Amino acid sequence: MKSIKSLLVLADGTVFKGEHIGAEPADGFVSGEVVFNTAMDGYQEVITDPSYAGQVIAFTYPHIGNYGTCFYDNESSKPYCRGIVVREITSLASNWRKEQNLEEFLVEGNISGISGVDTRKLTRHIRSFGTMGCAFGMLEEKALAEIARSEPGTTGKDLVSQVSSPLAYTYVPDVALGSDEHAKSDRFKVVAYDFGIKQTILRHLAKIATVQVVPATTPAKVVLENKPDGVLLSNGPGDPAALPHISANIAMLIGKVPIFGICLGHQLLACALGGRTFKLPFGHHGINHPVKHLSSNKVEITSQNHNYAVVPDSIADMTVTHINLNDGVIEGFGSDKIPILSIQYHPEAGPGPHDAGYLFNRFAQLMGENA
Repeated sequence: MKSIKSLLVLADGTVFKGEHIGAEPADGFVSGEVVFNTAMDGYQEVITDPSYAGQVIAFTYPHIGNYGTCFYDNESSKPYCRGIVVREITSLASNWRKEQNLEEFLVEGNISGISGVDTRKLTRHIRSFGTMGCAFGMLEEKALAEIARSEPGTTGKDLVSQVSSPLAYTYVPDVALGSDEHAKSDRFKVVAYDFGIKQTILRHLAKIATVQVVPATTPAKVVLENKPDGVLLSNGPGDPAALPHISANIAMLIGKVPIFGICLGHQLLACALGGRTFKLPFGHHGINHPVKHLSSNKVEITSQNHNYAVVPDSIADMTVTHINLNDGVIEGFGSDKIPILSIQYHPEAGPGPHDAGYLFNRFAQLMGENA
């Protein structure tokens, strides 16, 4: 197949040459906020993570697509990222679970990409100058540069409304694998707010509770009428400061039911408690971030995907429980007065290490203590 030349242009005018992959971009280009992900595998889970809505994902690992894709590994019903950037994509995928190669998967999901890019150089550039707008495609460099400069990014934008389910539903655990670990547990009842929830989070929750998933704007009164043992605030995309209506809703749940916040849910819980958030220079995106659990001094290697974080000391009467050892960012907080468990990283991994999986059992313990 003949390759189609493509250009990636950043908002500051930096240009990278490459070749088109994936779906044909509408109007000949794709734009978004470019971020890099350092994971060595799990590209399908990354691409289908709704937390990447509005963003173009640059993979730092040089060879992407080795093992293809399969439906079970999707974290959502479709990809919400704007596009992907890779050094090299393979056309030959080897894996007994493979259903499609990555190129076919991108076309089916209507995701465009660019390959042949020096992703090491791109990553170093983002680390030096921060996350910024970008555009890539088959247009002239001047046109792409103008589009990149006008890309608004994620700051101040409500992206949750683009990815949240419009209807409530009861999650049905996976039983096709024939494993007891995927069987439903009815010990507890959890209501999970869908801010862009990942399937792997639901699989972990189903091991400890029956799970009802509700849209992001579901009123607290409706949730409490269901008499849940606990409430899960899920991951999701974008700027928590752009969601004051959701934070205000969460505030009405605090102290009335145990709450477990993950990623964006963690940030929104912080805002509901009066805290503030800020945007990181280039975010945390990968599966190798070291996090220290302060009470035990144990270090967990964690999966992360976020561009915003909680401002230190902005929440009164809260205890910081976890910190990021790379940059000191708050990775978790709790309270002796109210039943909350709040974590910035991804205890479900998907993809990533399982060091933090115990936190779902901690949530079950919290619900048991407040039954």
